[in-house]
Amino acid sequence: MSPFSTRGKTGSSWVDIFVKRLNPKFDLESFFSQLQIAAQSALLLDYDGTLAPFQLQRDQAFPYPGVREMLSRLLHGGRTRIVIVSGRAIKDLIPILNLNKLPEIWGAHGMERLTAEGSYELTALPKEVVATLEAASAWAEEVGLAGNAESKPGCLAFHWRGLPDIKAREIHDLVKETWSGKNGLRLIPFDGGVELRATAKNKGDAVATVLSEMHDDGVAAYLGDDQTDEDAFNAIKGRGAAVLVNPEVRQTAADLQIVPPGELLEFLQRWAAATGA
Repeated sequence: MSPFSTRGKTGSSWVDIFVKRLNPKFDLESFFSQLQIAAQSALLLDYDGTLAPFQLQRDQAFPYPGVREMLSRLLHGGRTRIVIVSGRAIKDLIPILNLNKLPEIWGAHGMERLTAEGSYELTALPKEVVATLEAASAWAEEVGLAGNAESKPGCLAFHWRGLPDIKAREIHDLVKETWSGKNGLRLIPFDGGVELRATAKNKGDAVATVLSEMHDDGVAAYLGDDQTDEDAFNAIKGRGAAVLVNPEVRQTAADLQIVPPGELLEFLQRWAAATGA
């Protein structure tokens, strides 16, 4: 049975009590039943705001208590392909994940990929786009924003978490007026900042690639928290579960909403139980 179902259920379950169903046609109990018998499964996970709380010091954004242990359990269980899909650069993500066995990681919104076997791929960008990003980085230093700027493959992020709203707006407007649209760069908001990003890749491309490498009857889910995850939610629509991990209600393409860390851990535990991890 497809997880997109209108069948009725009697009694209460974890789904009824905790999960906020955003898509009335999505049946999570049916989804977990399919997962239990699936020969292939993939669990795709955003990092910041999903597996870990936001922190002013980005290198201190460690996973919620219990998440690292659940990831290790799933990685060693062998039946689930664990994939981290993050806006961070891969090199910055590995130390804070701190896993003894690394999962597959897509960094910089899909611009770079590290397979579970250790091979690395980087999407090539046109020279003019690279030059524009380098110029924007130099400009950030000139105007006193070097401390707010973070260079990543195909992207320059400006962070304002913890700053007064008026200062955040100043940074946003200055970056937008100076760089948005130049050589195809887009201004993409995220929780706590904004990115100048090449249009080459987004998280949806990472999800689509993973799904293309699975059998049609494989079971997959994507968990994410903010606007940059909407491309991923749209990419997995009709092929798996799109799960918003966020206490705030907002417009989204997700099928379900859970609140971290408690409901996140419960979801991971349900996944582990269904796959025998």
